[in-house]
Amino acid sequence: MPDYKSSQEFIESYGYDINGAWYPRVTKIVDIKAKPALYRFYAELSNFNEGERIKELSASEGTKVHEAIQSLLIGGSPLLTDDIIPSIRAFEKFQAKTNIRIDKNFVEYRLANHEERYAGTMDALAYIDGKCGVLDIKTSQSIYRDYNLQTAAYMAALQKDFPSVSTRWILRVDQYQTCPKCGATRRTKGGREKIRIPFGNGNYYRAKMCVHEWPSPVGHIELQEFPQWKADYKAFLGAKHLWEWEHADVLHKIGYLM
Repeated sequence: MPDYKSSQEFIESYGYDINGAWYPRVTKIVDIKAKPALYRFYAELSNFNEGERIKELSASEGTKVHEAIQSLLIGGSPLLTDDIIPSIRAFEKFQAKTNIRIDKNFVEYRLANHEERYAGTMDALAYIDGKCGVLDIKTSQSIYRDYNLQTAAYMAALQKDFPSVSTRWILRVDQYQTCPKCGATRRTKGGREKIRIPFGNGNYYRAKMCVHEWPSPVGHIELQEFPQWKADYKAFLGAKHLWEWEHADVLHKIGYLM
């Protein structure tokens, strides 16, 4: 069953109006891909509604982190709430020792690929170590391969007007607590406790039996570069064709497909 009630709701939720033409959003297209980690997430919960509540709260926390970091990147002074302070303090330290430059005109920048007919909103256009590229900010617990599809779509959309754009980075911002006795980590984003037990060096069984002690959360920053984007872009276009097939009825109805 579709998660929209009418063609108008589909138009508003699934795409953007670009100079009078409707284009689907990159993030909605990428959603067509199977997400095993998300399926496991729901399988571990007591019911679907619990999962939706956790996702909503997690998204709210992620948005606050996202907005604070974008503000810091352009020299702002964001207001911080207690729940995100460890993440932001970690990013401030990271920013102080990493040469990241951002053009404030290209933060939350709307872009479109008119030939392939899709649009998206890029987090930022960044300059790092002499290279110009797409910077995408995530607050997930890992850097997932799906992000490569999203950022490759942005790269392709930028090529005509920004030929100097040559790479892309995922900036992952997170926070967790680490047990000083066994090294296990505890993450509570979205109000859900997730404990990871360390493997190796004989720590696993000791950590499984440990009565954990949880100090204050500490922020964690991970920056990964993905310069080879063209193969990911081909995969994105494949996902787009599948997405169009899945939604063919409404896409014909609104005139996107003829």
